[in-house]
Amino acid sequence: MDGNRRWARQHGVTSVLGHQAGYKKLKQAANWCFDEGIKILTVWAFSTENWNRSRYEVRYLMNMIKHGIRNDIGEFHEKNIRLNLIGNFSKFSKKMVHELQEAMESTKNNSRGILNVGLSYGGRMEIMDAMKEAIRQKIDPAKITEKVVNKLLYTKDIPDPDMIIRTSGEKRLSGFMPWQGAYSELMFIKKLWPDFNQSDIKAIIEEYNVRQRRFGQ
Repeated sequence: MDGNRRWARQHGVTSVLGHQAGYKKLKQAANWCFDEGIKILTVWAFSTENWNRSRYEVRYLMNMIKHGIRNDIGEFHEKNIRLNLIGNFSKFSKKMVHELQEAMESTKNNSRGILNVGLSYGGRMEIMDAMKEAIRQKIDPAKITEKVVNKLLYTKDIPDPDMIIRTSGEKRLSGFMPWQGAYSELMFIKKLWPDFNQSDIKAIIEEYNVRQRRFGQ
């Protein structure tokens, strides 16, 4: 979901208002996806690199995340959507981690779809954490398979993404799901994230349906 700050500059408003517009768009886009029958949607809300932004912006984003968790959980139940949060939470306060875990626990039995939200997520960090977990569990290196690695990732028990979409015109993944996205279809859209709309979702699905996935065969 790239382009909130550029959208704000284009509209002559602060980056904070750009993030607000991006958050509203996330709620809309999730509904569009689930209405189209998509069962799992993963969004990258805050990366490991985002910690390097100004203290003001990071604090605002953290408050926005906490506000969303506290105030929007009812919508997850209303729409029967499970919330799953992925990332390295070591930089979050204990109170925030507790709230995140409570939100996930509260929605775990919802069955219409899953919304994965990457918080303090980075693909390299995910792989490093998986390696550390393998060492902690004292897994025999000779017994490490793709299936074993999958179980050590943040996305354990969740299928690999069929398609990865990036908005804003940037044509790179920037560390988004390097393991899981090995055979994902890729789509790069010029629109900034707050300008993304329902017709874009429909066009993406149409594009996906005509692609041939060979998985290296």
